[in-house]
Amino acid sequence: MGYYQDQILPRLIDFALSREQFSQIRSRVANSLEGDVVEIGFGSGLNVPYYPNSIHKLQAVDPAILGRKLASKRVKNTPVNIEYIGLDGQKLSLESESVDHILITWTMCTIPDIETALKEMYRVLRKGGQLHFVEHGRSPDPKVARWQDLLNPLQKKIGGGCHLNRPIDNLISKAGFNIVQLDNFYMKAPKPIGYTFEGIATK
Repeated sequence: MGYYQDQILPRLIDFALSREQFSQIRSRVANSLEGDVVEIGFGSGLNVPYYPNSIHKLQAVDPAILGRKLASKRVKNTPVNIEYIGLDGQKLSLESESVDHILITWTMCTIPDIETALKEMYRVLRKGGQLHFVEHGRSPDPKVARWQDLLNPLQKKIGGGCHLNRPIDNLISKAGFNIVQLDNFYMKAPKPIGYTFEGIATK
């Protein structure tokens, strides 16, 4: 990883994803978490203010070491016990069926092998456990999807491997999860980057 990806991109993401429209969604996605939780793509801790007190322990995974520094104030101000457990969502250092909930927000776009990462999430989740997610991805509108395909090579370069065109719901289902709640909408952003999947899937 180069200087841009190590030092600049985490700060840009922290700034861009801290806007009010993201905060409202984070609050919805996190509000029913409880017990032992893993967050994939912890980043700079933007979800931390929305963790409910029903979380017993949160284990954080993220490849951006700088994110821990950016998250330090948020982590300090929460009563939730947060433990960093690794850098790679594709290989989780957790026992099978050991967590109650998994939280992942605007992260599936950047994991290189998302299929392997989702299989790992499925492995560590207890039966009946839930995957809480919000992600941007492939639009069902053919015109928007064409733009996503065209812009994807550039987006991956400037966005740290971020894909615009991943079919998030299909990927989650293919990994074995049962999607029980799903809302799709465009955020206030250019349509190729704004099509959103927000929901809950169970094991």
